[in-house]
Amino acid sequence: MIPESKLNILQDLVKTSSREELIWINGYLNALVSTAAEDGSSNGAPRSMKRMTVLYGTETGNSKKLALQLTASAKKNGQPVKCAAVEQYKLEDLEKEEYLFIVISTQGEGEPPITAKKFYDHIMEAALKLPSLQYAVLALGDSSYPLFCKTGIDIDERLALAGAKRVVPVRMLDVDFEEPASQWFTEVLSELQQSDKLIPIATATKEPAKKQIKKHFSGTIIKNINLNDRGSDRETYHIEIKATEEMDYEPGDSIAIIPSNRREVVVRIIELAGVDADLLANTGKYEGQVLDLLLNKLNICYLLGSTVKKYAALTGHIIPDMRLDLVDLLRIYPLKNASQFHEVLAMLNPIAPRLYSIASAPSSDPTEVHITVSRHRFLKEDEQQYGLCSSFLGDLHSGSTISFYIHRSRQFKLPALEKDIIMVGPGTGIASFRSFLMERDNTAATGRNWLFFGEKDFTTDFLYQQELQQFVQTGVLHQIDLSFTKNHTKKAYVEDNMKAQGEMLFRWLEAGAHFYLSGVKDPLTGKVEEALIGIIAKHGRRSMEEARIYFDNLKKEDRYHKDVY
Repeated sequence: MIPESKLNILQDLVKTSSREELIWINGYLNALVSTAAEDGSSNGAPRSMKRMTVLYGTETGNSKKLALQLTASAKKNGQPVKCAAVEQYKLEDLEKEEYLFIVISTQGEGEPPITAKKFYDHIMEAALKLPSLQYAVLALGDSSYPLFCKTGIDIDERLALAGAKRVVPVRMLDVDFEEPASQWFTEVLSELQQSDKLIPIATATKEPAKKQIKKHFSGTIIKNINLNDRGSDRETYHIEIKATEEMDYEPGDSIAIIPSNRREVVVRIIELAGVDADLLANTGKYEGQVLDLLLNKLNICYLLGSTVKKYAALTGHIIPDMRLDLVDLLRIYPLKNASQFHEVLAMLNPIAPRLYSIASAPSSDPTEVHITVSRHRFLKEDEQQYGLCSSFLGDLHSGSTISFYIHRSRQFKLPALEKDIIMVGPGTGIASFRSFLMERDNTAATGRNWLFFGEKDFTTDFLYQQELQQFVQTGVLHQIDLSFTKNHTKKAYVEDNMKAQGEMLFRWLEAGAHFYLSGVKDPLTGKVEEALIGIIAKHGRRSMEEARIYFDNLKKEDRYHKDVY
C-alpha cells in the first residue's frame, strides 16, 4: 500500500484526467515498472521510446487529416513521431523503421491514390525483409465499391509476409470514419506503451469490415435534355429523377448509379467465348444466366491489371502489363476452349457504381434529384467510343426507371447562411453549385455567392445559362465570371479570371469566405490551386512560402473544399 497522502494525490490526478491522459499515464507507469524490473532500480524515467513514423496516401485529403490527428495525439502522449505523405517518403528508409503506421485510401476499382502508386508498387513488388518493423494499417474506403479498402489490406498483408509484426490488426473504415478512427488511435497508442503485447503474425486477424447498408431508391426519369445547343461538339445532359419517396440528402452530396453494359458488346463477348447466352453460371459472387451476368452484374470494361494477369495465366498467353476490355482480351488472346469462360467470369469484379454530383436542392423537392452528365468520348483504335455510364444515362428516355442511392460528402458542404462562398466550377463542375445556389435562395442565406464558370463556346456550351442569369437578377448570385475558350483570341480559363479578379478574391478570403472547387480533376486542380496561391502572394503581399501556409490554413480552417473527379 502507499501512504494516504500519496493515494489522495493519485486519486485527484485520476479524477481530473481525460481518457487519453489516463492511457498515457498507464503506459508511463508500465514503462517505469519494466525499467525497474530490468535494472533492479526503483527510480528513473522509462526507456527511451522508439521513433514512430506515420505515412498517409490520400486522394481527397481524408487520410492526411487522420494521419495528422494520430501524429498530434502521439506527440501529446510524449511519443517521438514524424509524419509524411507516401510520395515524399524515401523508400530506402523502410528497412530502418521501428514503428510504422500507414493511413491510406482505396480508389475506384481497388487502386491506390495516384500519388501513392509508387509506394504501393514498391511494397507489393520489392523483396522486402522487415523482421524489426512493427506496424499497423488504417484503410479508408467506401463499402459501396466491390474492392472495399483493398489498398490498405494489400499493404497490411505484404508487410506481414515481409516479417513485420502488427501492433494492431488492420482497421477498415467506411465513409463514416471519424469515431472508429479515434478508437484505432487509442488502441495504437496504448499498444505502443505496452510493446510486449504486440500481435504476432500467426494470430493477427483482420477486423471484419462493417459494411454500411445503402438505402436504394427507385426513380423515374421525368426529364433528360441536352444542355448543349446545335453545333456543339459536346453532349451534356440535365437529368431529373422523381423518386417514389422523400430522400435525405444535402447540397454537395452525389448519387451513385450502377450502369448496365452495352448489349452489343456483351453479345460480341459471348460469340468470342463460344458459350450459350442462357447458360447458368456461378461466379462465386453472382449466379445467373451468362447474358444477365455480363449485362448487369460484372465489369467487362478496362479490366484491372491483376485481372489481365490472371487471364494470361489461365490461357497461357503472354500479355503486356496493361488494362484491357474483356472483348479485346478475348479477341486478341482467345481462349483455348469455351469451358475456360467459367473461370474468366469468376475473375471479373462487380460493376462499380458511378457517382454524379447532385444538381438540385432538397429544399425545392425532397422527392426529386437532378444530375448533370457529360457523355464521355474517346478514341480507341481510331474508332469513337463512349463512356459506359454517361452513355447509359444519356440514352435513357422520359419514363425510364432507375435505381440509385445517395452518396454523402463529409467535406463538400455549404457553410453557415451568413458566410460568403466562392465557387469555381467549369463544365459539369457547375452541378454542385446549381444545388448550392438553389439551396441558398430557398433558405434566404445572407452570405454572398461568387461563381467562376467556364466552357468552350458561349453560344452552344453555356450550361444553365437562363438559371444563372436569373440568380444574378434576383441577387442570389452576387458575382459571376465567365470564360469561354473559343470566344477569345487568347484562350482564357477559370484560373485566368481568378487572377484578373485577384484583389477582390483575396478580400473575400480575408473576410472569411469559403472557397469551393468542382470539376474534372486534371489539370484543373493544379492550375486553380496554383492561381489561388499566386493571388494570396500578390495581393496579400506575402512570399510564395507564406502564401502556401495561408492556403494550408484555409484547409485546416475547413474553408477550402474540393470535389473533383
